[in-house]
Amino acid sequence: MPAQPQEKNLMSPAEYLEMERTSLDIKHEFFNGEVFAMVGASRNHNRINVNLTKKLGINFETNPAHCEVFSNDMRVKTAENYTYPDLTISCGDAKFEDDKFDTLTNPVIVIEILSDSTERFDRTKKFAYYRAIPTLQEYILVSQHECWVEQYIRQNDMWGYQSYDRLEQILKLESVNFELPLSEIYLNVAFEDEPRKI
Repeated sequence: MPAQPQEKNLMSPAEYLEMERTSLDIKHEFFNGEVFAMVGASRNHNRINVNLTKKLGINFETNPAHCEVFSNDMRVKTAENYTYPDLTISCGDAKFEDDKFDTLTNPVIVIEILSDSTERFDRTKKFAYYRAIPTLQEYILVSQHECWVEQYIRQNDMWGYQSYDRLEQILKLESVNFELPLSEIYLNVAFEDEPRKI
């Protein structure tokens, strides 16, 4: 979901949480003292989010690993920063920053649906913040403009990479042992842009 910078006045994490918990209409992400307002998402973005939430949620109803999928209303703490991933998966006992239970600290998988305004940040600094979470095993990037899903998998001290660009391919979420066809991720999604040149 795209984010827009607010004023340059720096906040502490505690000040941000106090502000965010009383914000009624707009969600904000927090990076290095700066606050960024989350703005609306496109139809494709929303369709992809619904498809993923539905398929993953149904799977985890009977998952023996006791995994749970959270939509983009669940805040995630990354060191001293706070984000709202499009989807987050936690397994076992979900752990939270405090007794408000609104800030997850132990995601296993984070999924971001790429937007034009945030794609570069999602691929670089934001991924670096996510990599610092000890429990995180997979980081998934989903294009909303074309059939293209990227998967980063933690492999000891390194991250492996896999790319998928055909609807008949299957994304295997290794850490939760779940296979998801790209045709289901992109169900009812209409691409308007020219295909990416590989």
